[in-house]
Amino acid sequence: MADIQLYDATLRDGMGGGGLSLTAEEKVRVVHALDELGVQMVEAGFPASNPKEQELFSLLAGERLGSSEIVAFGMTRRRDVAAAEDEGLRILAESFAPVCTLVGKASVLHVEKVVRASREENLEMIADSVAFLVAAGKRVLLDAEHFFDGFALDAGYALDCLRAAADAGAERVVLCDTNGGSLPPQIRTAFAVVREALPGTPLGIHTHDDSGCAVANTLAAVEAGATQVQGTVNGIGERTGNANLITIAADLQLKMGCQVLPPERLARLTETAHFVDELLNRSPDPAQPYVGKHAFAHKAGLHAAGVRTDSQTFEHVDPDLVGNDRDVLISELSGRSTIAEKAQQAGIASDAELAQRIVERVKELEHRGFQFEAADGSFELLMRKEAGEYEPLFRLESWRVLVEKRADGKVDTEATIKIWLGGERYVRTAEGNGPVNALDNALRDAIGEIHPHLRDITLVNFKVRILDEAKGTGAVTRVLIDASDGHDVWGSIGVSENVIAASWDALVDSLEHGMQPGRRPAGGAGAGGGATDASSAGSPGRV
Repeated sequence: MADIQLYDATLRDGMGGGGLSLTAEEKVRVVHALDELGVQMVEAGFPASNPKEQELFSLLAGERLGSSEIVAFGMTRRRDVAAAEDEGLRILAESFAPVCTLVGKASVLHVEKVVRASREENLEMIADSVAFLVAAGKRVLLDAEHFFDGFALDAGYALDCLRAAADAGAERVVLCDTNGGSLPPQIRTAFAVVREALPGTPLGIHTHDDSGCAVANTLAAVEAGATQVQGTVNGIGERTGNANLITIAADLQLKMGCQVLPPERLARLTETAHFVDELLNRSPDPAQPYVGKHAFAHKAGLHAAGVRTDSQTFEHVDPDLVGNDRDVLISELSGRSTIAEKAQQAGIASDAELAQRIVERVKELEHRGFQFEAADGSFELLMRKEAGEYEPLFRLESWRVLVEKRADGKVDTEATIKIWLGGERYVRTAEGNGPVNALDNALRDAIGEIHPHLRDITLVNFKVRILDEAKGTGAVTRVLIDASDGHDVWGSIGVSENVIAASWDALVDSLEHGMQPGRRPAGGAGAGGGATDASSAGSPGRV
């Protein structure tokens, strides 16, 4: 198969997704990440649309890229306005971007009811706009909007729209499934007709995921002759999203024999996908193909044993190829060999008897609501307890939390802890912006000088789930905490009818795991603080 060009639309089309926004500076960072990945074309946006886009293009004009070309996006000229007089087209012509993508209607329904132009005028709008930008020295692509819906209504007119662009000098015409309702057979049929009608014109594909087929439709288009694929990082975009360019790149290269990225750059897929999610303040989808945390995770004992013998038994590709890692999840489905592997990774000597005890303990706790696949820190502590290698960070005498809401709406939280450490009794009281924060502050105050490494451990996520919602506010709750020392991230868990008690257990586990042998990075991470209010951890309210 011929080389396939990757075209990223994250910064424009992707931003159509609900709740998604990036500053101009953050968009520049995304451009560099895509450039380092090796994406050939990056659509930066519509420079005429708003001040942020104007700022972005101003910033990008001074950036040096190695792999990517910046694309400016715009629309065909307005009705009854010459291309040279159309402000949007003039801005595109004056842009530093060497490539311009124009969106033009390719469906009679939209021409007549949205643009409210005649069929002939729409063809002229496409041709005039393309010709104007080509004359200005730009390479031009036409995104034939609603092409597949238009093809179903009037195939001849949809093809005329493509011809108008090609005859005017467009470098490529891109067939767009704008409403995302097409299926692979429709894609193949339309491409076969287009290839016959425009045999020398390079084709591209742009799909949306409203029918759940955006990636499948894109791959079908490549099989049918498309040599450019458009999409967004992680499939973000309006409604249900765009085609996921991360998945597409891996499928094309690893499954279909297309050269889309240098092999060493393909290994940056996972890093790039997670980087964009973090900038957007989104939690990466653990089940995302190729790059998700659980994409190569094995839970059932049979599966875990299989990949240890031969990874091909339960893995379709080597996770290293896309920069991901294999993981074996701990649950009630785990076998002794899985436990033995986890113990070895933690430096715990184990035998069949110990592994069986741990398996039984996991089954018991998961029946009560624990979930160790998301709490690797708590699971290591469980193994150490069963192996007789556990040393508690302190001995708890008691803790108490007071929360007071005043008439003026202000909420005060105060926690008091009483613990024993090294034969000494410590009593500390601290305030916080929530019960967990107050408890954390009091605990760190009590033992921080004895264990200075605690200063390096920060809470980075806090999640609460009700396990038996039928009991309402009296339900058992599961609290999951993600903590980090600046080098590694680990999870801990607490389960109780009392959400603060569950939070305390998870908090203590997160700190104790960070103090285990081998977990202290040289020099420390230097990060300060501990558990914070949940808004900083991605949850509403106060913890």
